Amino acid sequence: MRRTAALALALLCAGCGGTDGGGEAAPPSSTSAAPALPPVPGIEAEVVRQRTDVPVPGQVHVRVTDTGEQPFTVTAVGIDAPGFAPLPPTALSAVLEPGRTIALRTAYGAPDCAAPAGPPAARLTVTRPDGTVEELRVPLAGDDLDVVHREECAVAGVRAVADVGLTGLTAAGDAVTGTVVLTRAGDDDRAVTVLDARRSVVLDVAVEGLPLVLEPGEELASAEVAFTPASCEPHVLAETKQPFLFPLSVAVGEAEPVAVPLPVDAAQQELFWDLLDRVC
Repeated sequence: MRRTAALALALLCAGCGGTDGGGEAAPPSSTSAAPALPPVPGIEAEVVRQRTDVPVPGQVHVRVTDTGEQPFTVTAVGIDAPGFAPLPPTALSAVLEPGRTIALRTAYGAPDCAAPAGPPAARLTVTRPDGTVEELRVPLAGDDLDVVHREECAVAGVRAVADVGLTGLTAAGDAVTGTVVLTRAGDDDRAVTVLDARRSVVLDVAVEGLPLVLEPGEELASAEVAFTPASCEPHVLAETKQPFLFPLSVAVGEAEPVAVPLPVDAAQQELFWDLLDRVC
């Protein structure tokens, strides 16, 4: 049973659901702390990260509601939020009637962890019944962008001090074995500690001799790791969106641990699928 696996940077699902249609260098931040934007009569918008968004880096949904008395058509949607690089709007066509809500899949740009907080907005291109086209900035409710920004900047803070890698994977009977490697990435000489490793939906993971510590003054630290099947249920193998997401609990110095995904490239994913094919 094979399928293409997507590795998510986002590790927690905040605000999941839907309608139709780290280190001290990166402290938590809010993209919506400043005063709210003025409302747009007849239109409300909310950002949500649905379960289907979590495995797809850079994707959320914008729920648009027609709160007025006239229909309109959304022909493009984008996100305008301090703390995220701007992206061009996504072209689409969504017809809204009064009282209707539609969730529109929307891309967000790379987080800027040094950016000041500010009110997020949905950039909507709207066509009115008389053919008038308007470019609108609609206040964006919901805190899922805050969560995304906080998570991704925490991971970036850890990786600015030490890269986390997975190397030397080989098949060994009913397991795949390899090495988890911490490599010093900059001038920050604080200790970096892998405290724990969590299994994925389909594979158990065991890192030898945890905690794995990259001590001050060290450039590299490593530990052996083994992966074994955790589930051979056909529906689990067929439906999982994150089959090879292994969150590591990583602390930089005395900072709180951050959930950092163990990177798994395409060739390594093939070895894992071979293991599941062989054992299951």
